[in-house]
Amino acid sequence: MKVPFLDLKASFTEIQDEIENAVLDSIRSGQYIGGDSLYSFESSFKNFVSSDYCIGVANGLDALVLSLKVLGVKPGDEVIVPSNTFIATWLAVTQCGATPVPVEPNAETYNIDSTLIEAKITERTTVIIPVHLYGQPADLDEILALAKAHNIYVVEDAAQAHGACYKGRKIGSHGDLVTWSFYPGKNLGALGDGGAITTNNKELAERLRVLRNYGSSERYVHTALGSNSRLDSVQAAVLSVKLRHLQEWNERRVRIASIYNEAFKDLPIVLPSVRSHNDSVWHLYCIRIKNRDEFRKRLSSMGIETLIHYPIPPHLQDAYRFLNFGDKSFPLAESFASELISLPIGPSLQRLQVDHVINSLKAVLTGSA
Repeated sequence: MKVPFLDLKASFTEIQDEIENAVLDSIRSGQYIGGDSLYSFESSFKNFVSSDYCIGVANGLDALVLSLKVLGVKPGDEVIVPSNTFIATWLAVTQCGATPVPVEPNAETYNIDSTLIEAKITERTTVIIPVHLYGQPADLDEILALAKAHNIYVVEDAAQAHGACYKGRKIGSHGDLVTWSFYPGKNLGALGDGGAITTNNKELAERLRVLRNYGSSERYVHTALGSNSRLDSVQAAVLSVKLRHLQEWNERRVRIASIYNEAFKDLPIVLPSVRSHNDSVWHLYCIRIKNRDEFRKRLSSMGIETLIHYPIPPHLQDAYRFLNFGDKSFPLAESFASELISLPIGPSLQRLQVDHVINSLKAVLTGSA
């Protein structure tokens, strides 16, 4: 049996008629930049995450970059980031000319360790970027308290946390700004690139709308050094349809994660851990295991596709060699990079496929395969 890591085509087929009708309506409207499709999605998404404002942008990286720029991040500033995350979190910082200051993760949740942040704050620190990694919220109360005490901003990277809740409240407006990616593989994914920023700050929202549109709120009148980063109407139309199904799709992910947790609880692997006050949306289901690469090969031979998130931490990427971080600079991030493996999980995964993953994994670990 073949078990793909994530079957995007199956998710599309499930709601194909809705998506095709929405796309055709958007095309026929003649409004391809801005327009009703975009404004409708922005309104629906801000309501879904319980924020006051939503600004659609071209992609998740732009959401981060524009958020930092609107907060005035500049060369010479420092921005605190997780040591284990997708490189986009770091790229946004350096694209503003600032310096990323990495903090190691919590060993159980893989999110940034809030107890280690304060030691990294200096007079040059302007922003903390917690990433809600794999679909689980970071320790926001502690992070927000630190930011308030030191008069710095919090920009949440919620690219993997569509619909996740922290202490009963959806991720979307805890920090000053919350950034989103709608890359196709996300829990809420477009049919191409897309992103957004949510906030409860009216002034920041208005300035972000200017920055995403060449620094202009009036045609040919430019009041800021902006960029071209707009969520197009067709992608917005697709996202509006998928948003209506997101809660159900997240619930399917939760059920699969629960089945995995029960099936794997006595096996010699490290299972994901979710805080009792968090509702994860299980963007990824990651386990840790020694001899990871051989383990992946065995599963692949049994038809199971797995991925690694992420095989090289940002500080060891060639792109960041200039920061002069060497091996063992961030041992937890490096350990996770060598041990974590992401198992298939997604709203289209069928029970027979889930059982095949479980049985295959058990067979490999017990030597019966």
